[in-house]
Amino acid sequence: MYEFKELYTIDFSNVEYYMEIHHIIQKALNFPDYYGGSLDALWDCLRDMVGEPIHIEILGLDVVERKFGNYALKLIETFKELKHYRNDKYSQEIQIEIVSGDARVSLN
Repeated sequence: MYEFKELYTIDFSNVEYYMEIHHIIQKALNFPDYYGGSLDALWDCLRDMVGEPIHIEILGLDVVERKFGNYALKLIETFKELKHYRNDKYSQEIQIEIVSGDARVSLN
């Protein structure tokens, strides 16, 4: 179903429209064609990835925040939830970073 990679990069730097957010996520994380383009669908597909080491870097989150308000926070919360999936059973295998310029912040 998924093509696992060492690093997945989600780049929102040029996002213009709300639905484009989920299109970018779908392409970056190799989600299937039936990906529903919502936070619930994101959560379902992220959970399906668990079991392999996951390293996701998120670029341009500030653009999402500027254009779509608190939706950026909802995305972050969804990724944080993955980090703590099943009472942190996989937390060592899941690395999620928000990249802004030269700064990298890991989600805990």
